[in-house]
Amino acid sequence: MHESERGDAASILWTCLSHVGRFYTVGMERAVILFDNDCGFCRWSLSKILAWDRHGRLRPVGLQSPEADDLLKGMDPERKRASWHLVARDGRTYSGGQAVAHLARLVPGGAPIAVLAGAVPRTTDRAYRWVARHRDRLGRALGERACSVDPAKRASASAL
Repeated sequence: MHESERGDAASILWTCLSHVGRFYTVGMERAVILFDNDCGFCRWSLSKILAWDRHGRLRPVGLQSPEADDLLKGMDPERKRASWHLVARDGRTYSGGQAVAHLARLVPGGAPIAVLAGAVPRTTDRAYRWVARHRDRLGRALGERACSVDPAKRASASAL
């Protein structure tokens, strides 16, 4: 291959790769975290996650919204309500304990949690299910602090 052809090939490859990035981000600029907006503990927990997400990689969406229905199209309604979900930028959906490692990779300093959650996925899922079963009790323990949190307001304020 002649020297000028190598330069042309590299230029074409670069152009193609730069377009791939554009297609990847269309419609999914941020990962979406779906949560139970009727649960005070869920809103409180999400507010902590969003505060940790200093780079704005997450966008919260209530499970009760029409957008959640679109994002989780085809998911059994019982499974949808039974857990929180993370829709990654590539469109893949992770739920419950399975989503912990993926979420941790998106927040600053979350890599150790991602490694641990990925190394012991069954334990991570059991821990998640324990919290989910006790979320009403945990919410009562937090009291009004949990009920007064609105993660959607924080997310829209941080997007400005």
